[in-house]
Amino acid sequence: MSLKINTTRRGFLQSTGYLTLAFAIPLEDALSQGAPASAQPRLAGDLNTHRKLSAWLRVNANKTVTLMVGKVELGQGILTAVTQICADELDIDLKMVQVISGDTALVPNEGVTAGSFSMPYCATAVQQASAEVRAILLQLAADKLKEPVTSLSVKDGLIQSTSGAQVAYWDLVVGEALNREATGQVKFKPASEYRYIGRPVPRLDLAPKMLGQEMFLQEHHPAGMLYGHLVRPPTYQAKLLSVNLALVQRMPGVVKVVRNGSFLGVIAKREGQALAAAKALTATAKWKVEKVLPGDDGIFDWLRKTTPNKIIQTKVQPRVGGPVPAKTMQATYYRPYHMHASIGTSAAIATLGADGVMLIQTHSQSVFETSLAISKMLGMAPDKVRCQHMQGAGCYGHNLADDAAADAALLAAAVPGKTVRLQYTREQEHLWEPYGSAMVIQTQAGLDAQGNVLDWDLQLWSTPHGTRPSGEPGNLLSARYLEKPFTLPVPVNGGPPNYAADRNAIALYDFPGHKVLTHFITEMPLRASSTRGLGAYANVFAIESFIDELAVAAQVDPVEYRLRFLKDERARDALVKAAEKFGWASWRKTEGRGRGIGFARYKNIAGYCAVAMEVDVNRQTGRIRVIRAVASADSGHIVNPDGVSNQIEGGLIQSLSWSLKEEVKFDDTKVLSNDWSSYPILTFSEVPPVSVVLIDRPGAPFLGTGEASQGPTSAALGNAVFDATGVRFRRLPLTPERVKEGLSKAS
Repeated sequence: MSLKINTTRRGFLQSTGYLTLAFAIPLEDALSQGAPASAQPRLAGDLNTHRKLSAWLRVNANKTVTLMVGKVELGQGILTAVTQICADELDIDLKMVQVISGDTALVPNEGVTAGSFSMPYCATAVQQASAEVRAILLQLAADKLKEPVTSLSVKDGLIQSTSGAQVAYWDLVVGEALNREATGQVKFKPASEYRYIGRPVPRLDLAPKMLGQEMFLQEHHPAGMLYGHLVRPPTYQAKLLSVNLALVQRMPGVVKVVRNGSFLGVIAKREGQALAAAKALTATAKWKVEKVLPGDDGIFDWLRKTTPNKIIQTKVQPRVGGPVPAKTMQATYYRPYHMHASIGTSAAIATLGADGVMLIQTHSQSVFETSLAISKMLGMAPDKVRCQHMQGAGCYGHNLADDAAADAALLAAAVPGKTVRLQYTREQEHLWEPYGSAMVIQTQAGLDAQGNVLDWDLQLWSTPHGTRPSGEPGNLLSARYLEKPFTLPVPVNGGPPNYAADRNAIALYDFPGHKVLTHFITEMPLRASSTRGLGAYANVFAIESFIDELAVAAQVDPVEYRLRFLKDERARDALVKAAEKFGWASWRKTEGRGRGIGFARYKNIAGYCAVAMEVDVNRQTGRIRVIRAVASADSGHIVNPDGVSNQIEGGLIQSLSWSLKEEVKFDDTKVLSNDWSSYPILTFSEVPPVSVVLIDRPGAPFLGTGEASQGPTSAALGNAVFDATGVRFRRLPLTPERVKEGLSKAS
């Protein structure tokens, strides 16, 4: 279960006697289970940075255990998974575990919940910490009962000796018992003894949501709160010249009108009054507007023509010797800007308390970094801004959650002691969220006479995929419009492995020659940041589409062709199992129907995923109907099979929505996609049946899965459409208009 505690750090420490430590999380290592990075013994996951057991676990007198984690629940099921792990390693009932998550005053700083790092970093830390706490408790029991540890067993926190003597966890922990560093020497329980790990435990937050409880921040309405609304500029570059504040200040229910440079907002007693006041402000506001955008039709030429700030040789493996290529093939693929398109618009609740602490309830994925950025924006000490995570209504990536937290804080600072709730309108959400970057990917292959790849060359052009706050106010939207504005930091291309724009740009296939070049452009026509998978979605689409084109040219079955170059045995397993479940070998082609397959290992270090798909293409209308989809997933040691299946299936459906429908439209001045009509997403009736095959590997490291199916899905779709029509579509999305036009040109 998730526990929300409204207390201070001091109060928490007084009640527990333990210290919760917080440090920055290093992301240099590809996997947290790697070799030691220093003289200290390497501990599992984020336990290596937060080494005190008391930072993670507290054994309570009320027969519960409090688990404290810095990762947050986004719908990926991480809190359920870590609860399963904690309960199993501690030998307690699942219901005995209470979780505090994402509260900057109480939990260890585990950085951003992103990149499919929650399982390899957080879950491994919880497993090691829980195992060590169990060992400590057994030793305390042995000392108290004067029995050898080997004679003791545990069930639901009750330790029993073979002699019949017993003592409970709750009677053992006193003083500083857990205020010690983990050793990394305690072994985990054998997989055969787990009660919960490997079992399809229902998501712990699912029942309250289905019963209509206020689980989402968007549903939360504290008593006595005020409502805030903003007036955004008409365009990115616009500056506020004038506005009639006095007129709006006299409107019914208005508590305060706030202007700070080009930042403009209103606070009122009721939401309707705040909206009315915001509309009145909009009507009186005068802006300076510039026309500087390339437009959605011109963005790909803009990317190719703009001088990159950095050209990154992501991989350089020239072929040494061998034959001269008998044939060279090349192709170019295009991805537009994508929205997160959260169905629930972003929101936050902020209060500037009498103690001078700004308390912000937020659904941000980066509560620690956002808290620091807001403190700098407001000119407050870092420990005077506290973020508490609450679940939001759906988002994987950097949407407007962080901006909502900052905007609520800016308004709350104007009315000390009052709670201000802010939620964006649909138009604001669509127009101002950071989009997934548009990309161009060019592929080229030199082939021998049998169609085997000798030289593989991939180049990509992209703007940034990461502009999260990261402790810097300039990444908060409103901070740029203040009277004393903060400057947007020059974006960087993320961090290893596979960075951001070039995530999964290195094909997992073994080619004699292999080069990858990234043209990284820090200038952003549209605001861009992290969407699910970052550059992996487009890069895998390009790689797996081009592999299919090579297979067709060689007249070789696409699965067989991939297996020629795929040496990783787990990758081969994932590909073969998806094909088998789909019925690849027995499938027979019919008019208008096609099949396709795609594969990737996310970031080449996380979960493996292959997707096979069958489609029907209506040549008259250009409409693509996905008949069915099959996915295989290897996530290492599976903690919750339902959780893995849900992530693979959900990612597949989201990727279909991107690939079939989604594209941000904009002209030379502003974004035009401001509602569901101008930015449609996949509907329930368009979701195909999806089957997921899980490959469990007990004892293997946990592998992140939440972003594994995006790329393989887009590739499987494109390859299936080619198989159905004989026409290759390389620009996403595959809308009916685009498909119809392509078929017409090819006929």
